[in-house]
Amino acid sequence: MTTVSNNQTANSVLASLARSEPVQKPQEDQQGRFLKLLTTQLRNQDPMNPMENAEMTSQLAQMSTVDGIERLNKLVQSFFDSRASSEGLNAAALLGRGVLVEGRSLALTEAGAVGGFEIDGPADRVTLTVRDSAGLAVKQMDFDAVAAGSHNFVWDGSADDGSRAADGIYTLSLSATLGNEAVGGRTLQFGPVTSIVRGNSGTDLQVGDLGVFKVADIKQIL
Repeated sequence: MTTVSNNQTANSVLASLARSEPVQKPQEDQQGRFLKLLTTQLRNQDPMNPMENAEMTSQLAQMSTVDGIERLNKLVQSFFDSRASSEGLNAAALLGRGVLVEGRSLALTEAGAVGGFEIDGPADRVTLTVRDSAGLAVKQMDFDAVAAGSHNFVWDGSADDGSRAADGIYTLSLSATLGNEAVGGRTLQFGPVTSIVRGNSGTDLQVGDLGVFKVADIKQIL
């Protein structure tokens, strides 16, 4: 009796498939080749040395694993595509809206200035200091019993000396305490969302002259 080894059969089947099979999708092509190869191995195995059940199970498990990974990859890609689409719609709704993002700038006009701050925990006292371009303190604002999170405020432009500060760009600094302990925090700057930027890493927002920010960077929508 003439027998054909599994390796010889596998090589001949693969060569034949490469010459004669029509073009298929990668996943279908891979599964089809595997099944035909396995069937040919079973038909041509040596009766004196049949394929072990464990070996057959191992090969079937490999096919199942590859198929599962392919399906998982498609599911993950679908999830990210859906998330990107949803994020884009959410970002589009922000066009023209005023938002607060992390930063120190405070733009004063004749109508006043809008700013904000964020603290990591509750505070008995939060103090904001407004400084001019020379670094001189112009205005100090105190807030009592402030909850953790982001907050906004409006500055009417009045200075501590009773005068009206000149229109322009000022900077903010923050100090927050709870009892005798400092509370972490940061100042927030105000700007309008003027455009949406779609990139490889997601959806970004152009916030006036402040720069480009991610949707997750928005602390408040005003």
